[in-house]
Amino acid sequence: MDRCTKAYEYHKQGFNCAQSVVAAFTDLTKVPVETAAAMAGGIGGGVGGSHAEMCGALSGAVMVLGLLYPHTEAGDTASKKQVYAKSKEFRQRFEGIFGKTRCGELLAARPGVSNRTPAAQRMSITGHCDIMIVTAVEILEEMLAESVKNSRV
Repeated sequence: MDRCTKAYEYHKQGFNCAQSVVAAFTDLTKVPVETAAAMAGGIGGGVGGSHAEMCGALSGAVMVLGLLYPHTEAGDTASKKQVYAKSKEFRQRFEGIFGKTRCGELLAARPGVSNRTPAAQRMSITGHCDIMIVTAVEILEEMLAESVKNSRV
């Protein structure tokens, strides 16, 4: 099962947007699904379901990037810069597609519902949050593939 499908299935089971994205990448992060769900549990729905802050799918993707590009030593500025750059790039790509990054603003505007992203089209997904989730996974996978390609050049 591909990661977009995994994330969509997690969301259908009742996990929030952030949990769904993080759980879809456990094969790469090596974090058990239960741990992924626990660490992303409070940031779905724009942090605690408030819809006031950053989209949960976007937040979950940034968590995945933090696990894949870890900054774990206080003095390691190179790792810190790398994860910041990856996170910023992800946010810019997400915002480039949807025009917004805050959960409540995305819910009000409903971008992507009428003009669905490739993953949403492929999967025939029409639900707003589901589109955010599979698109976040799709963007992450594109970025990871580009990183692999660039490391070989």
